[in-house]
Amino acid sequence: MIITVASFKGGVGKTTTAIHLAAFFQGKGKTLLIDADPNRSALGWSGRGELPFEVVDQWQAEAQSEDYEHIIIDTQARPTTEDLAALANTCDLLVLPTMPDILSLDALVLTIEYLKSIQTSQYRILITSIPPKPSRAGDEVKKLLKDADIPTFDIGIGRLAAFQKAAMQGIPVYDVKDQRSERGWQDYETVGNEILNLMRER
Repeated sequence: MIITVASFKGGVGKTTTAIHLAAFFQGKGKTLLIDADPNRSALGWSGRGELPFEVVDQWQAEAQSEDYEHIIIDTQARPTTEDLAALANTCDLLVLPTMPDILSLDALVLTIEYLKSIQTSQYRILITSIPPKPSRAGDEVKKLLKDADIPTFDIGIGRLAAFQKAAMQGIPVYDVKDQRSERGWQDYETVGNEILNLMRER
């Protein structure tokens, strides 16, 4: 299975999502994370600590990818429309993280319009960095997307300091000593299981 994580806007949790989906799928079979972002954020994350899966750049990927059951690709922010078409056509699912704020949603609208123009439905929106209650931003954005018949994950990812700690320490969030780290991991486990269910239905 190939899962690509992409966004027209930086800073929406793209690398965090790629890291934690790779951690989830490593529990299901041998998984490779390909860092195709010029910022090398995933490689930087792995270099600061230890991850339970291998991380390589795109130049190393071709020689190794056949040995893996699952491949997660972390792409550069703001891909061209041509790149987005290629990404959508060469993976099993395109995961599009977005934060529940107006600037992120503006960028997301552009992405969705283009995906519709190339007639692909192999994508799903993941709402990230959802502020804690009493804010209803996450629920409101999810309802907005679902009412517009835009494929959206049932659960979003909370805005937790544990993810920043995980990035700084170079580990998955479940290894972070933080009282909310387990909640962060459970969110990504739920997303991973939803992806598995999607693939079974196809």
